[in-house]
Amino acid sequence: MTKFVPMVETLAGSWLALQCQMIPKIHRGAVYLGVNDKENPTATAYWPEGSDGSPALTAATRLVIDRKCPVLCGADETTDFDGSGSLNIACPIIVDGCFTGVVAVEVASPNEHQQRAIMQLLQWGSTWLEFLVRRESSSVTNSLMTAIRVVATCLEHGEFQAAATTTVTELATHLGCERVSIGFRERNHARVRAISNSAIFDKKTNLVRDLEAVMEEALAQGDAIVFPGAADSPLRVTAEHAAFAKNHGADSVCTIPLVDDGDGDLYGALVFERAKDRPFDDAALELCEVVASLLGPILELKRKDSRWIGAIVRDEVFTFLGRVFGRGHTGLKLALIVLAALIGYLSVATGEYRVTSKATLESIVQRVVVAPMDGFIASAATRAGDLVRAGEILARLEDKDLQLERAQWAGQREQLQTEYRQALAQRDRALTRVLNAQIVQTDAQLNLIDEKLLRTDLTAPFDGVIVWGDLSQQFGAPVERGQVLFEVAPLDAYRVVLQVDEREISSVRVGQTGQLALTALSGEAMDITVVKITPVSSAADGHNFFRVEARLEQPVAGLRPGMLGVGKVDIAERKLVAIWTYKLVNWWRLWLWSWWA
Repeated sequence: MTKFVPMVETLAGSWLALQCQMIPKIHRGAVYLGVNDKENPTATAYWPEGSDGSPALTAATRLVIDRKCPVLCGADETTDFDGSGSLNIACPIIVDGCFTGVVAVEVASPNEHQQRAIMQLLQWGSTWLEFLVRRESSSVTNSLMTAIRVVATCLEHGEFQAAATTTVTELATHLGCERVSIGFRERNHARVRAISNSAIFDKKTNLVRDLEAVMEEALAQGDAIVFPGAADSPLRVTAEHAAFAKNHGADSVCTIPLVDDGDGDLYGALVFERAKDRPFDDAALELCEVVASLLGPILELKRKDSRWIGAIVRDEVFTFLGRVFGRGHTGLKLALIVLAALIGYLSVATGEYRVTSKATLESIVQRVVVAPMDGFIASAATRAGDLVRAGEILARLEDKDLQLERAQWAGQREQLQTEYRQALAQRDRALTRVLNAQIVQTDAQLNLIDEKLLRTDLTAPFDGVIVWGDLSQQFGAPVERGQVLFEVAPLDAYRVVLQVDEREISSVRVGQTGQLALTALSGEAMDITVVKITPVSSAADGHNFFRVEARLEQPVAGLRPGMLGVGKVDIAERKLVAIWTYKLVNWWRLWLWSWWA
């Protein structure tokens, strides 16, 4: 196991604290240096300070030791992250191609974008630890402490411009430079964004233009440039550096490109200027490179976050186009080719455009059975859902009162008949006429009572099914004349009611055909024909629907009123792309028209 001096372990703890402060929703973190024992890795530093770590971090560390690559996992090495709870992210620390350690953090429920950002931040930050492990001397440690102070100063500011200006000013002070400038690549050109000890500067001055030329020269070569260089230094093109030193009195100039560790892209540069008595030696150059590698990603993130929405969209578009037409990203290119082929096919191929809507099965004729008179329920032989035949008794009303009334009128008639015969025997014509009229009146009352007795039996008007009405739990309950007791529908005459959305009603015409699929008979599609479009709409679920009536061409067995399903009306042959996008296009047209001046 590799041994590390106490100073390195102390600085690793400080680095971990700074790193964890930059990560939102973090629970804990740990750094493992010099770990070769997969089963029992020992942490060099924990965050928060004084904590004992967690089994989850240890499990993630074991995975990294085994795989030698970044890892994202749940509570242990066998659990994948499901989007809830905590996520453990661990990255290896590689120094000169050798596995040196692991940095692991536990974060609360990050989304995919936050996961990538945290992973990238740990990879960028590992450069710091790589430098610590590579150089354990006290001089390098002191220089690193300077870098830490500068990074801390940079992190104190939320806004990009303030952070950049303060950072380059701190660099100039701690590194003994006359001037430090930082620039970022924008639209394929380097642009100076901050100069030490200058809160405001004119971007059109010769100094700024020459600084940008110096940065472009370093970015074009992709490596650090020191002017004047040492005799044994690699050959570099330094024409712009020489011109800058001559025009602005810079005795020693060092330009460090800022490189994205992820894809190797160059996104900016730092320019350091020193007096003649303090040239940039190897140690100073190495320190400048380390500072640039630490500060560059932080300032680049702040710069991207400070852009306005138009610039963000533009940069994302350019980045996407670069991936499409540049090198690599084979999967993306194949996906775009497939998508383009699919769009081309949909633009040429045609299909049947259909209006789909909810459907309800109704009877064409529906008769009600009402109470013929005031009375009480005596019995009920049927209820809703029962099949009945014409004349079958559905229910019966109490007839005791009618029977008593009939007996009363029958007795009165017998009495009048006796008196009438006596009047005939006495030849009393006047009395005979009176009694005859009373007998006729009594007969009328008896006929009325007999008719009422016949109507106490409620019968089915035709063969069909009872769709509403259940008196089986209401024996003895009073009913009023005209009260609806049953609704009966035939079994051989149906119509289909479609609830068509108002956005599609303009396409529906009388005479169009279609298909109906009922929930109870989903395996059978029945042909329908539109026969009526009502001009009245109804609101439901936040939309307006029009009632469209259709005729069943060939009814099948088992149909019942009230069945629900889905109806599709055939409209016309259209392009597939038009069929799939017409709702979005219509919505866009209406929205654009509503906002058009």
